[in-house]
Amino acid sequence: MAKRDSSFLFRFDKGKKKRNKPLNKENLKKLIGIYQYILPYRWQFIIGIISLILSSIILLSFPLLSGQLIDVASGKGSWVSDSLQTIALCLFGVFFIQSIFSFIRVYYFAQVNEKAMADIRLALYSKLISLPLSFFDTHRTGELISRITSDVSLLQSTFSVTLAEFLRQISTLFIGTLVILWMAPSLTGFMMATFPVLIVLAIIFGKYIRKLSKKTQDQLASANVLVEETLQAIHAVKSFTSEWLEVKKYNESLNQVVRTALRSAVFRGLFIAFIIFVLFGGIVAVIWYGASLVETGAITVGELISFILYTTLIGGSMAGLGDLYGQVQKAVGASERILNILGEKEEVDPQSYYKSHGWTKLKGDISFQEVHFSYPTRKDVQVLKGISFHIKSGEKIALVGHSGAGKSTIIQLLLRFYTWDQGVITVDGREIDNYDLTEYRKHIGIVPQEVILFGGTIQENIAYGRPGASLPEIREAARLANALNFIESFPDGFQTLVGERGVKLSGGQRQRIAIARAILKNPEILILDEATSSLDAESESLVQEALSRLMENRTTIIIAHRLATIRKVDTIYVIKDGKIVESGSHEKLYGLKGSYSHLVKLQLEENPKN
Repeated sequence: MAKRDSSFLFRFDKGKKKRNKPLNKENLKKLIGIYQYILPYRWQFIIGIISLILSSIILLSFPLLSGQLIDVASGKGSWVSDSLQTIALCLFGVFFIQSIFSFIRVYYFAQVNEKAMADIRLALYSKLISLPLSFFDTHRTGELISRITSDVSLLQSTFSVTLAEFLRQISTLFIGTLVILWMAPSLTGFMMATFPVLIVLAIIFGKYIRKLSKKTQDQLASANVLVEETLQAIHAVKSFTSEWLEVKKYNESLNQVVRTALRSAVFRGLFIAFIIFVLFGGIVAVIWYGASLVETGAITVGELISFILYTTLIGGSMAGLGDLYGQVQKAVGASERILNILGEKEEVDPQSYYKSHGWTKLKGDISFQEVHFSYPTRKDVQVLKGISFHIKSGEKIALVGHSGAGKSTIIQLLLRFYTWDQGVITVDGREIDNYDLTEYRKHIGIVPQEVILFGGTIQENIAYGRPGASLPEIREAARLANALNFIESFPDGFQTLVGERGVKLSGGQRQRIAIARAILKNPEILILDEATSSLDAESESLVQEALSRLMENRTTIIIAHRLATIRKVDTIYVIKDGKIVESGSHEKLYGLKGSYSHLVKLQLEENPKN
């Protein structure tokens, strides 16, 4: 099992995410790391980049031709043509060619963007479902979902819009500056003298605005987690009539978002006002100085017009780069969080499910030898303290004890959900961590206390035990699980939708669907985790009958809550404080007048019918 990397950076801590990263060499490498998903579509990407550059270059000929048009109209000569019509046609040609390249850019960038983002989402999802449970113990579901939604959407925006605009503005700034230096060196020098003040103030404003924007994002993420957790626990919310309490909490969270966003808006407004004043003030100064040069004959009116248009384009590019820089910063943060997940060590390759390893069936001989264990999130609390027992192939044993004694933990270790700290666990004489994990789990079936069904049909939920099973096989499994009658009583039969988490079915019906799923899987090792503890008498009778069929000729481990249901097992193990304190048959343990006898008497007092 993979250990959690202490450097994992996106952990949700007190409602705040990690701050956006500066665009240094190391963080740019992380952003570039995402580009591996573009490599399969590199030719479309290259065509898009070339189209973008050509589109920008062609657009930059517009100010030059506009100036030539003015010079010809005022009686000056032009190196393009002395005909107004010819120059006007050239301008129309420029826009026509530029529009063609723009279409090509948008089309090919869209192809690359949509396909690459789908690949990233698939890679993220495949990685998440292959990570060990210890990973999910330390990360909130809402935050993980935001990685596959919000962060990928941010990257999608970066690839489809921000990247293209960033390259366009850079090329406009670079090429435009070269053109005006060639056109009017002295006027360019005058204009660029105002740039340092503009750049310094833009950096100061931009840094503070980005800080407030990031704070807004963090607070919005906190609000989203509230929504996610409330909807997941909607039954508890309604049963405790806490709707207005949750609304109040969400409203308070949203108010924080609004306050921070409005504060950010004030600074954005001041920044935009400043940019407008300085930009247009600079244009006025350039016009004044340029007019004096026209007066002396140093440049023509057309050249001055071209220069002003170029200056406007360059100024617009500079103003836009600040916001684009912030977007790229966000993309760096998103790519880092995504790459951190993709860099986690998975417990199993999702594709291994479909690979045949030529396995034969297990016998189901299980042995725990001096097993010690503490959960990764609670290393200071030892849950199992030297557990040892042996289950022969085909035996049926039960684990009993108070809540928190360690019963479910034993099952989780057998399933290799966690790695134990000390000791040895073997199946058929072989340490279980030496088995291929996917193949190993194929031979273990579990019927849990709380059955989780998927929001599809009954047929799909039963077939989850063995994907690809035929309808007759599914129907037979349902019959053996005492589920066929109620399934066929529905108008849609096996095509009945069970609803999210199986809410359209009763507890007994869900339990029998889970048993049918286990029957279809046909495992050598069966785990029953308090499978009848929450059922009424009639449902329990039907489920117990189905379980009896399921347990035939299988190694079975029962976590028992109702002790009356385990009297016929081969051995009962009583767990207390992480240790086995008693073991034996029902009659033997009851006669010892120890922990097991005490548990039985407690239940008899609670329910005399037992």
